[in-house]
Amino acid sequence: MSGSAKPKRRRAAGAALRYEHVRQRPSVWAQAREKASRAESYFGCLVLLAVTAAIVGFALAGMAWGSELWGDVAPAWPGGGYGFAAAVGAVLPIGLAAVIATLARMKWKTSPLRSLGWVVASLPGVAAFLLCAVVVFAAFRPKHRRDWNAGCYGRGNPCWVHVEYPWVWAVGLLSTVLVAAALIAAAIKISDAREKTGPG
Repeated sequence: MSGSAKPKRRRAAGAALRYEHVRQRPSVWAQAREKASRAESYFGCLVLLAVTAAIVGFALAGMAWGSELWGDVAPAWPGGGYGFAAAVGAVLPIGLAAVIATLARMKWKTSPLRSLGWVVASLPGVAAFLLCAVVVFAAFRPKHRRDWNAGCYGRGNPCWVHVEYPWVWAVGLLSTVLVAAALIAAAIKISDAREKTGPG
């Protein structure tokens, strides 16, 4: 009988509203990390530009003043060219150590103004290091012997330096190594003294 047939169940209606996933806003910590990473990338670009500018500056300064430094200053220096090389070799690690010691104290996140002061304090060390680097760079002879022409043997030029002072590179290198070793030993002693006087 048709009256005994079960009525068909109606299908449930589809959802009237569909909720889309809402992306959560980044936390303050994530935003700070993103800003820090951007600042680090900008700082890395600045360092790369500074290194490139320094290399170009070395080349230009060596060509401009190298012959005057070695031709006029070195012979009149106490000890002649060897004394000049020893002095340059000693100042080179001292200037680098001064730069490292000042820049290591920077904390841009906590105290940007004090960090800027440390950057300014590092400038004399940077200037000393760059000046010595120019002197060293100006004493390098061209790589190929065919470039050792009359200009290279002119007064104060690289070939003239190596003719007048054949062991100048050894004197400069020895001076640099000895002063660098003394600075490292002093830094170790200072570090040990701070550990002993520290808490506990």
